[in-house]
Amino acid sequence: MAAKMFEFIGKFGLALAVAGGVVNSAYCRVDAGHRAVVFERFHGVRDIVVGKGTHFLIPWLQKSMIFDCRSQPRNVPVITGSKDLQNVNITLRIIFRPVASQLPHIFTSIGEDHDERVPPSMTNKILKSVVARFEAGDLITQREQISRQVSDDLTERADTFGLILDDVSLTYLTLGKEFTVPMTPNTTFLLPLLQKSL
Repeated sequence: MAAKMFEFIGKFGLALAVAGGVVNSAYCRVDAGHRAVVFERFHGVRDIVVGKGTHFLIPWLQKSMIFDCRSQPRNVPVITGSKDLQNVNITLRIIFRPVASQLPHIFTSIGEDHDERVPPSMTNKILKSVVARFEAGDLITQREQISRQVSDDLTERADTFGLILDDVSLTYLTLGKEFTVPMTPNTTFLLPLLQKSL
């Protein structure tokens, strides 16, 4: 009698656990500031982006991937060369977020870890491209123009990846110890000041 009762309890517990797993996989909870993309086994990624709330999914057939759509900061340090072949140590801070409507495309073309892969690589490429257009001395005197150029180029590049840049700023810029100023009668007296600032 006791053995039958334990067997019944075991079967009931197993059935309850399976039912709980099915019910749990049938719902997708999306928190504020997040969005979800739904993957269907037979059709692939749906073009619909799911917003905040609790949503029903068909167990086994559908699966959700949650994306953080809040602004995220990232510091990207780069060592590159200037137009006159001087070493430049530069750090750019960007604040970015994905375009919610483009999340299905982002997921299929880049993956869930787009925020780890895309911002550092595009920032690295743009910074090297912009810095290579200026001589080392100009990087100090024309910092605002360089920052604006980097921001414009990055915004255009980020748009192709489905990202919005909320802010772009140069936070750190130094020249290598081997930095030399071309010696002309007008720059000879500036050399001690430039070396002191470095």
